[in-house]
Amino acid sequence: MSDGTTTSVSTHILDTSIGRPAAGVAVEMSVCGESAAWTVHGTSVTDADGRCKDLPALPEGTTRVRLFFAVEPYFTHRTSDHHSHQHRHDRPAEEQQDAPRARDSGAFFPEVAITFAVEPGEHYHVPLLLNPFGYSVYRGS
Repeated sequence: MSDGTTTSVSTHILDTSIGRPAAGVAVEMSVCGESAAWTVHGTSVTDADGRCKDLPALPEGTTRVRLFFAVEPYFTHRTSDHHSHQHRHDRPAEEQQDAPRARDSGAFFPEVAITFAVEPGEHYHVPLLLNPFGYSVYRGS
């Protein structure tokens, strides 16, 4: 992870509406330093476990990081798969949703952008807990 001099970032996404990792989500990492200008520094796509393990180490002088998650294609694809492969045991959970019709029209949050401060030499793991109508994020370990 960190060798004491590099600063690194990793992330993963858990779709809390189905209790499974969110695979295939594009993630873009931008960095900002003293100049206050944002620069795209790396991109990745979540793997089958919902993780991005290949984001590059941060450049020296980075003080802030922004992770941009393009979640709309994930929800659009997942919803169409869900409806075409719906099983009988899925229906009660579907019926309990507060706004099931809204899910059919795309993601309520089509993208998620998280900005956080960083210190040199630290590793930052930033998980995203995602569902069609909300999300939360925290500093993990």
